Amino acid sequence: MPHSPLPDALRRQRSIGHVALTVARMPGGATRITDLAEAGPLRLRLPRPEPGPSPMEAVLLNSAGGIACGDRFTIEGRLGPGADLVLTTTAAEKIYRSDGPVTRLDVALALESDAALTWLPQETILFDGARLARSFAAEMAAEARLTLFEALVFGRAARGEVMRTGMLTDSWRIRRAGRLAYADTFRLDGDIAETLARRAVAGGARAMATLLHLAPDAESRLDQARDLIRAAGCEALSVEAGASAWNGMLVLRLLGAEIGPLRLAAARILDGFRGRTLPRVWQT
Repeated sequence: MPHSPLPDALRRQRSIGHVALTVARMPGGATRITDLAEAGPLRLRLPRPEPGPSPMEAVLLNSAGGIACGDRFTIEGRLGPGADLVLTTTAAEKIYRSDGPVTRLDVALALESDAALTWLPQETILFDGARLARSFAAEMAAEARLTLFEALVFGRAARGEVMRTGMLTDSWRIRRAGRLAYADTFRLDGDIAETLARRAVAGGARAMATLLHLAPDAESRLDQARDLIRAAGCEALSVEAGASAWNGMLVLRLLGAEIGPLRLAAARILDGFRGRTLPRVWQT
């Protein structure tokens, strides 16, 4: 008997991207890559270092131009003792509409003693009908420092698109000195726009972002973070923002009707908080 044809969703070729890197602090103090593996459309680029003492900068590149339904991307990184790394992306990541399969994007990082990681990807844009399961996991030494920024956009505002259908599961788990320090899972399903319109969820915002900072001095920087929110002009940009701190962590959350004003406010806050300008790819 002839076999029944497979549905298009099952026949379609899936993209699997993977980057794994290890960085270490060299005797002169600079951070350098000691091991790197790349597979599929995911690649890593190393801009020319800025003059003077500065962290190493690495830029993730998705040569596929986006992530389609059923694709899977994984990023792994290990920072040796005292290493200082900034990881960013060349552009906003696009999650295309799915006809059923779920796209997966998983990040797993390890920071050894006195290592410092700044995770600064540009925004992730969810098309109407996108189905994304994303996870971020980090294992930190007690003295390590992690600054994490993530922004999400629901629908393509430039096309007047509203994200009515789709699915998002966004899970963060961070362990410090072997103990769970931060856990957050955000889930959306069904009519996304209706859920985001609820005041207790997003009050109609179509763009949101989180800045999370874990470090020995994190709680002491709460007043600075609130001052930066005011100085960034969030109210004038129609961006809601707030900050809180507890248990060696500092969290800022931002909500906006559009990504443009939110991105501008976030850039001002990040510049002030980090004491240096954002990577050059953010400015193009």
